[in-house]
Amino acid sequence: MDPALIDGYLRRLGTERPGRPTADVLRELHLRHLRTVPFENLSLHLGEEIVLAEERLLEKIVDRRRGGFCYELNGAFAVLLRALGFEVALLAARTYGKEGLLGVPYDHLALRVGTADGGDWLADVGFGAHSHGPLAIGERGEQRDPGGVFRVTEAGADAADVRGPGGPAGSEDLVVLCDGTPQYRLELRPRALGDFRIGAWWHGTSPDSHFGRSLVCSRLTGQGGRITLGGRRLTLTAPDGEKEAVDLTSDAEVLEVYRERFGIALDRVPEVRERSVARERAGTNL
Repeated sequence: MDPALIDGYLRRLGTERPGRPTADVLRELHLRHLRTVPFENLSLHLGEEIVLAEERLLEKIVDRRRGGFCYELNGAFAVLLRALGFEVALLAARTYGKEGLLGVPYDHLALRVGTADGGDWLADVGFGAHSHGPLAIGERGEQRDPGGVFRVTEAGADAADVRGPGGPAGSEDLVVLCDGTPQYRLELRPRALGDFRIGAWWHGTSPDSHFGRSLVCSRLTGQGGRITLGGRRLTLTAPDGEKEAVDLTSDAEVLEVYRERFGIALDRVPEVRERSVARERAGTNL
């Protein structure tokens, strides 16, 4: 990978090349990523193509200073980590939805990261509100994090009575929980970036995907809270969970928030795709 792109990536995160790929370095990069590169699905509603190729992901994040959703954020983060000497495997996961039902295969992309000091970590900068730091993938007890109390447990059998293909040692799928609530079921078999194209396509086209029905742009704040622009509603979440929301009334306000609070310069306000398609079909202003 072009060293200039990697250096540009690090500049966006506000840091320099580390000396060794240690667990402490991974924690710092993970937190900086969550604070500076927003979780956003704007491309789906701006008519922009999402291409799961390493060069395109880095171009979007480094040159265009955009964010993305899990495939883009964790896909790009994997490239950065490998360039810095970390061992990285892409893992497929299925998120838990309403009534505990699992999403489609390749629903989510997360990372397994090995460090020079013997660490084995689950890194995830593409799940929205989640852990601020990487989780020890082999730890089965509570892992306290500013984002909540996390646990990584063996999954057991799924709805098809399958425990999962597992990794090289034949281990079962894992479930990641936050404050006791299952977040996603994680497969340990390493995958290639191209494997996730079916998940990205589904989330970009299916009426059952919440990404196609809503706009979101969100990142951690330096104080440990969160700032989120959902459509035209700006929500500030304090570290203690208290929320303050305001509805933006003009396109100029929306574009200013994208620019000033997320570093994203747009020439027009994104519009939810389904609403935009309905307008085209009707030929009217909805």
